[in-house]
Amino acid sequence: MPDYSKVPVLILLGPPGAGKGTQAKILEDRFGLVQLSTGDLLRAAVAGGTKAGKRAKAVMDAGELVSDEIVVNILKERLRDPDCAAGIILDGFPRTIAQAEALSELLGSLGTRVHAAISLEVEDDAMVTRISGRYTCDGCGEGYHETFKRPTVEGTCQKCGCQRFRRRADDNADTVRRRLVAYHAETAPLITFYKGEKCLWTIDAMGEIDAITDALHQILRPIVTEVRGARQANKNLRTTQMEEAQ
Repeated sequence: MPDYSKVPVLILLGPPGAGKGTQAKILEDRFGLVQLSTGDLLRAAVAGGTKAGKRAKAVMDAGELVSDEIVVNILKERLRDPDCAAGIILDGFPRTIAQAEALSELLGSLGTRVHAAISLEVEDDAMVTRISGRYTCDGCGEGYHETFKRPTVEGTCQKCGCQRFRRRADDNADTVRRRLVAYHAETAPLITFYKGEKCLWTIDAMGEIDAITDALHQILRPIVTEVRGARQANKNLRTTQMEEAQ
């Protein structure tokens, strides 16, 4: 398992449609981080037949919700992988105060903590419009939007020429509003939690993707540099001590 005392640990907060997944992928490439999302972790653990993955599968097969304990154990298993030594960015976890406390306990056991929790601030009405208008090409998966990105030729995918489109069942205004209500009730309190931990940052996420990425970069560059720099400083100190001992 990596030495997590010198590994950047970052969290992206925000309601559905705020762009957490998109920004996490960009930051993953820009800083060499590893994006960890709850859904991906669960699927990989179940497919890999890990101890926690088997527990999760049994729960899901019974039609029940996977407990916080199982999710945290799956995360703990994933953190053993060497690639996480570059730093991790959590997307979609934690979602509640209970999960945040469990995460803090896990990270504490590894000798580290959350270095930055960044809240992507958006307007609810804009989120309803943004999410409920989404649809994709059934042939190649290219994404479109009723307002912001329609095909150049109506009814025809401009990427592959397919004339079949699909929309996620939960991408409708009523469902989006219910998800936002749930977010404000359960997840938004994390903003207060991480403010108390003195690692909260907020960003206006209503602008262009590139502008949001730049704002995130300005926040994360010194944090990632500092954490990794401390790791390098420790390595240099150990090298010096070994040389002096010789």
